[in-house]
Amino acid sequence: MKSLSRDVYPVISFRDGARTAAANGDATVDLQGYQGALIVIQSGTITDGTLYTFELKESDDDSTYSAVADADLVAGGPANTDVEPSFAATDDNHTHWFSYVGTKRYLRIDLATVTGSPSTGGHFIGTVIKGAPRHAPVV
Repeated sequence: MKSLSRDVYPVISFRDGARTAAANGDATVDLQGYQGALIVIQSGTITDGTLYTFELKESDDDSTYSAVADADLVAGGPANTDVEPSFAATDDNHTHWFSYVGTKRYLRIDLATVTGSPSTGGHFIGTVIKGAPRHAPVV
């Protein structure tokens, strides 16, 4: 079986913390040297709030970000239609993933909207796994 450990490079873009409102990602991810990425967003405990919706943003200059076009996203899972997932208050410890196949250099995972009136919120972490390197191994 072939190992992937030297052909991918994970970077946390949305760091864990109790989230009660929409927020930009905590770190941008530079895709230079890579031709695609897998986006993984995981929930921890969600104590209140109705719905938390995430959005992938892209940029050429790492300062002006815009939403990624649907044509540059490939559905992942766990449902084969998952793109930029939403988490309900009952979605503790869930994982959603999708792929980016666009041409921009920088990516950022944002918490786009929070509905309801959370006081303690939910915990989430978002990782961009850089893949399809132009030169391997990457580590």
